[in-house]
Parts: sequence; structure tokens; C-alpha cells
Amino acid sequence: MQLKFYEETDKQWIEQYAITEQQLRYTKSPQVSIELAKNEASRHPVLAMKEGKLVTFFVLHEKEGVIPYSANEQAILIRSFSTDFHEQGKGYAKEALQLIPSFVQRYFPAINELVLSVDMPNRAAQELYKKCGFVDEGVRVTGFDDELIVMSYDLEGDKYD
Repeated sequence: MQLKFYEETDKQWIEQYAITEQQLRYTKSPQVSIELAKNEASRHPVLAMKEGKLVTFFVLHEKEGVIPYSANEQAILIRSFSTDFHEQGKGYAKEALQLIPSFVQRYFPAINELVLSVDMPNRAAQELYKKCGFVDEGVRVTGFDDELIVMSYDLEGDKYD
């Protein structure tokens, strides 16, 4: 698997990406995320490509994006994380999550912490994030519909580097 920043030439991958209504309860679609990134330089859409296909998508949001979730100015937020509906259950989300620490260290060397939020009812995602080294330190924020659990990953103690 390879992680790469989204470019306009990747548009066909986004158009083919399948995301269900159920998934959209917990995350934004890649199309919406990319539109937001066009207007905010601190948002960086990332594609996880496997064997020539887009299998997982997420956004790295630095600076003001992290503020609701962490007081650490050297943190970066992972948001809008999803896996193509047709590719779920193949381990791609886990593989992408395991690649994010080294990807962030390469392109954002000042960052020392990854932060994400997960809806309280989304137990499957919570377990996946824990397996990949994210820790629930008890921070909660209010989302659109549910309370969100904030989880963090300390890059200075990075297991996957």
C-alpha cells in the first residue's frame, strides 16, 4: 500500500470510490472533503492506493483543525477516514493507519502527535484504532449527532517507524 496526497489528476479514483449511507453517518465523503480542502490550505486529502486502486481515504488537518480535539500545537488531526465499501474487511484500513505515522513524519516533521475522533457508537472503529496504537485518554467532544471519543497516537514513541 502507498499513501499519496490527492492531486486533481486523481479525480477518477474519487469518482469510483463507493461510500454508503451507513458510512456517511460517521464520516464525510471524499468529494466533500476535497472541496473543503480546496478552500483551506491546512487540510490535506490523502489516498491509500493498493494494487492500482483507491481503497482508503482520509484527510490530515493541521493547525486550526486540531484545536477542538487537542491543545498540542504540534498535533495533526486525521479526519474523514473511510474505506471503499467494496474493499472493506480486507485489512486496508489497518494497513493505512499503520502507514500514517511515517507518512506524517516525512511530510510534517514538526508534528509529534496524531489525533482523531470517533463516534461513541462506532465500536468497530474504536477497536481498530486501539489495535493500531491510538489511545483513548478520556477526552470527549460533542459531534453532530453523538459524543466523540478523542484518541491520540504519540509519534515520539512510534511503533511503526
